Amino acid sequence: MTYSRILGTGSYLPDTVMTNAMLAERIETSDEWIVSRTGIRARHIAAEDQKTSDLAYIAAQRALESAGLQASDIDLIILATTTPDMVFPSTASILQEKLGIPGVPAFDVQAVCAGFVYALATANGYIKSGMAKNVLVVGAEVMSRLLDWDDRRTCVLFGDGAGAVVVGPSEEPGILHAKLAADGRYRDILKTEAQIAGGEVDGTPFLYMDGPAVFKFAVKALSDIAEKTLAEAGVQQDSVDWLVPHQANVRIIEATAKHLQLSMDKVIVTLPEQGNTSAASIPLAFDHAVRNGQIQRGQTVLMEGIGGGFAWGALLLRY
Repeated sequence: MTYSRILGTGSYLPDTVMTNAMLAERIETSDEWIVSRTGIRARHIAAEDQKTSDLAYIAAQRALESAGLQASDIDLIILATTTPDMVFPSTASILQEKLGIPGVPAFDVQAVCAGFVYALATANGYIKSGMAKNVLVVGAEVMSRLLDWDDRRTCVLFGDGAGAVVVGPSEEPGILHAKLAADGRYRDILKTEAQIAGGEVDGTPFLYMDGPAVFKFAVKALSDIAEKTLAEAGVQQDSVDWLVPHQANVRIIEATAKHLQLSMDKVIVTLPEQGNTSAASIPLAFDHAVRNGQIQRGQTVLMEGIGGGFAWGALLLRY
């Protein structure tokens, strides 16, 4: 039987860094207020001429280099984003053109902050079924474009960036199990509702979030799906070497780790310097931990994320 495993990782963060102190110069807030409620100290902001595909391209190149492969070795691209370059074509197809591999199937996944888990689970299915060999999976966002910079409830939370992995076939299990979920009944508590209609923007173009409601739902949903994923994979909680959660809020991360009886020493946290980068946050954190030697080959890693929709999921792998 063919399994799938991660062959290489890569990531990219824009050069511009916006600190809490810089935000405090433009809105009524403070570093202490932001850190105490979110754990975030800074975030990266894309340049005006940078699009999601530009960030994705650099992360993809680094993942290919890490995997020891060329772009021509890729036979499927899956890109998770909620901030595409344009309505259509897909940002994945634009990335395909930049990589110079015409003809390779490419599509976007829209599950907001859970997008990377959804995309990686999809790549696993393609490889196990024999429909693809080497899959490039990317999470890339320019969330700063959706923010009302006068709304301190949301503008302090998000940042821009991209992370990528190359997934390929293996004789030994790499991706062990994935579990995905969604519930559209909660769509109104975290959304950007705008759409293009008749040549105009119809609806509010800024991100809206009911923070307390999102927090309450996220903690329970992430804890439950992580527990079910481990149970269905037949893996004990104490066998997990690392938890790589979506980087949304330090309180949510801590609550989930506590539920799984995991020490925070086993949790990868990049939130303080990156903020919430939506679908990019998990691959950004994963690449960071691989490159600094925290996550090593043979270790068991649990990823989990939740985003607007609600859409959420967890994925267990042996790196």
